[in-house]
Amino acid sequence: MKKLLATVFCLAAAPAFAQDKMTVLLDWFVNPDHGPIIVAQEKGYFADQGLEVEIVAPADPSAPPKLVAAGQGDLAISYQPQLHLQVQEGLPLKRVGTLVATPLNCLLVLEDGPIKSLADLKGKKIGYSVAGVEEAVLQAMLGGHDVSLDDVEMINVNFSLSPALMSGQVDAVIGAFRNFELNQMDIEGTQGRCFYIEEEGVPSYDELIYVANPEKMDTDKVRRFLEATEKATQFIVNNPEESWKLFSGTSTELQDELNERAWADTLPRFALRPAAFDAGRYARFETFLVESGLLEKTRPVSDLAIDVTAETAETAAK
Repeated sequence: MKKLLATVFCLAAAPAFAQDKMTVLLDWFVNPDHGPIIVAQEKGYFADQGLEVEIVAPADPSAPPKLVAAGQGDLAISYQPQLHLQVQEGLPLKRVGTLVATPLNCLLVLEDGPIKSLADLKGKKIGYSVAGVEEAVLQAMLGGHDVSLDDVEMINVNFSLSPALMSGQVDAVIGAFRNFELNQMDIEGTQGRCFYIEEEGVPSYDELIYVANPEKMDTDKVRRFLEATEKATQFIVNNPEESWKLFSGTSTELQDELNERAWADTLPRFALRPAAFDAGRYARFETFLVESGLLEKTRPVSDLAIDVTAETAETAAK
């Protein structure tokens, strides 16, 4: 009788369904850009979708897309501009969702410095972190003001963008995130000014996206993941202060003025519909990269992205 009762108790205590495990590889250490993922975890939205999500911050920021391409993770956070180049390189990756739906990148100068217009950059020094897309972006921005890349000196400052600008090492930096570098400079007593790339001739794009290996991914798990992060984004938008406390409460490293300011500036840029897909945006940026000389030819958007909502609807119809 005791054995029977023990068995009944164990069955009653067991969950009705086992959680499906997922591994999500971040692009960097946890920061406000990842708000919907962390809030979805903390609010139990992933669990509500039957998911057990492991969130991994990389030791090497360039590694996550490669690891997912190799099947060593379900999703990686990457950048739309980089996806175009990664696909050209042969990585089996496709965009399956959006995290941050607007560019964060900007060209940053000192507010009280000599650069009042992009035309003033002729003969000046511009710092950058990653070659390739940033040069193409800069070329397009300068071109609208009769300045070419040959008219400026490009200096690799690694990821020390705002310090290089504040110290006078360079006159401007490209690749600065408007939600971080501007705040970092202000906290240190220096006012910065952003030239927004989407206002200077560069097609708008999704800054942060979720990428997966289409041959290895589980579409249903991805769909449930996106539903959970959509719910988390709605919670963040409706409850900005409460969501900040929830987010920052996960780590003491997040509890500082820079992250709190960045949270407020990032909030309106989260994708309200992370599964929604704008094919035209990807086609336009693909054309931009071809015209910039970074790609040889344009490819079908289907080579770059999957609309999981369409796939789910098609499966349901069958």
